[in-house]
Amino acid sequence: MSITSHCLDLFHGCPGAGMRVEIYFEKQKINSVLLNKDGRSDQALVETSNVKTGNWELIFFVGDYFKKKTKLTDPPFLNEVVIKFGVADPKDNYHVPILVTPHSYSTYRGS
Repeated sequence: MSITSHCLDLFHGCPGAGMRVEIYFEKQKINSVLLNKDGRSDQALVETSNVKTGNWELIFFVGDYFKKKTKLTDPPFLNEVVIKFGVADPKDNYHVPILVTPHSYSTYRGS
């Protein structure tokens, strides 16, 4: 019924507070948020009435986030992490979390 996400910073052992996240549907920007102190958006990235069947994309601005917290190479190894996923049933919840360091990331479909 909605699309949500959260970010955990495994490098520092904390939530990804302040990370910018953008969400797109079929290449059209839908929303942009800064994650709160818990590494989550204060509201769903996309609310129930706007979730559609099709191809979605999340962009996590991990380079900008880590530049504020630690010394990185220039350019950073990871800058924008793009996660492309499909929504088959817009009546389901789609939770797409990310675990991230300056050099790696992992994602999955959460609950």
